[in-house]
Amino acid sequence: MARRRKRQKEQIETDIMEVLNLTPMMDVFTVLVVFLLITAVFTSITIMELSVPTSAGASAASKPNFAIEVIVRKAGLEIANGKSVEAVIPKKDDKYDLEKLSEMLRTIKAQYPGKEDATVLMEPKVEYDHLVQVMDTVRSAEVRAPGSKEAEKIVLFPKISIGDAP
Repeated sequence: MARRRKRQKEQIETDIMEVLNLTPMMDVFTVLVVFLLITAVFTSITIMELSVPTSAGASAASKPNFAIEVIVRKAGLEIANGKSVEAVIPKKDDKYDLEKLSEMLRTIKAQYPGKEDATVLMEPKVEYDHLVQVMDTVRSAEVRAPGSKEAEKIVLFPKISIGDAP
């Protein structure tokens, strides 16, 4: 009787080992890994370096004397110097006037050629697409030389910080 139970126990253990065949599952994972590696080559993501404005903990010696802030509001755009609003650009035909913004930023860049940073502040209800368009306008501008058909791209303020509008 003891031999019989021992044989039954050994047979049950061998049946379990036959049921747990891991080879097909390993084959599936191998094919899956190869597929994922091949498709990873074809995906490319563009990443922009952004910095978030620091709180009031910065020292007074490191603060710049002129800060460029572009405030995106539902009613239009505002250009501020960190303390007060310098210019207001209302919407034109329910769209932000990015050409006027670019023109004003080029004027500021001519006054402060060494300035590379700007802050884009946005109201909570403004669409994300508008933020991207304003950031592109703040970063660079296309300028046509007189008598030329091709536009030259100039860099305005490449170091952009983003935040919430006051």
